[in-house]
Amino acid sequence: MKLKIIAGTANSKLAQEISQKLGIEISETKIGHFSDGEIQVKIIDNVRGADCYIIQPTCTPVNENIMQLLIVADALKRASAKRITAVIPYYGYARQDRKAEPRVPITSKLIANLITASGINRILTMDLHAGQIQGFFDIPVDHLYGTPVLLKYFQDKKLDNPMVVSPDAGGVERARAFAKHLNADLAIVDKRRPKPNEAAIMNIIGDVKDRNAIILDDMIDTAGTLTKVAEAIKNAGANHVYAAASHGVLSGEALKKIKDSCLEEVVITDSIPHYNEEPKIKVLSIASLFAEAIMRISNDESISVLFV
Repeated sequence: MKLKIIAGTANSKLAQEISQKLGIEISETKIGHFSDGEIQVKIIDNVRGADCYIIQPTCTPVNENIMQLLIVADALKRASAKRITAVIPYYGYARQDRKAEPRVPITSKLIANLITASGINRILTMDLHAGQIQGFFDIPVDHLYGTPVLLKYFQDKKLDNPMVVSPDAGGVERARAFAKHLNADLAIVDKRRPKPNEAAIMNIIGDVKDRNAIILDDMIDTAGTLTKVAEAIKNAGANHVYAAASHGVLSGEALKKIKDSCLEEVVITDSIPHYNEEPKIKVLSIASLFAEAIMRISNDESISVLFV
């Protein structure tokens, strides 16, 4: 099958880099709006019988980018594409993955249903907020991890006496694997809020005194928890505090909080486009990782070699 790359507007730079790594031109597509705001899509290139990959993270503006993904997929389906794979480096609406309280939705399942209904045959994504989201899809899901990209950066940095810190109990497995490959120790932050609107009490399990700490998470949104965890680690005697995450959502006053914090550096990937010039933030490219995965999927080869 002919391999075709279709770029949505959510992260054009990443799509361009992936296409360059693959040595394939991005298929010409017209994406615009009608005067009332509805999304208008036309696939200019012939995609009949092609193996099509839509590169479109569902980041801010989330609703716009999700609808664009669905409409592009429908256009490809009606243009007789052989197979349609949605390449979603960042999967939005993932945080509501269960009914944590009465009368709330499970949005990650709802979005999965919409994607499947649009005619998409396969998903390629990275670091879902919760592993069980893979099971919300009735189509195959290839789940990559940003760990290899983040790990290489810190290996090259050669920090003295490093310690990987999980900011909560839910991220322990991720942090333990990262620490193992970095030959570092592991610490865990136990955060508890005694009463609503009262400051959280943070207990650090592990000795971070005189260590270079790396707080590892899957995403950084408002950076409120991250900066408080960093402060608690610094107060416990850490020399330097770094943070690493696959997805830099960075909403609200996240940039200001990071700038004013004790964090030395915050390392994220370009799964979500970033246009800020905050010197503390380092953005790593995942283009090579996704290009290799796309080529392997297209050739019906295993992608497990891409996991650390």
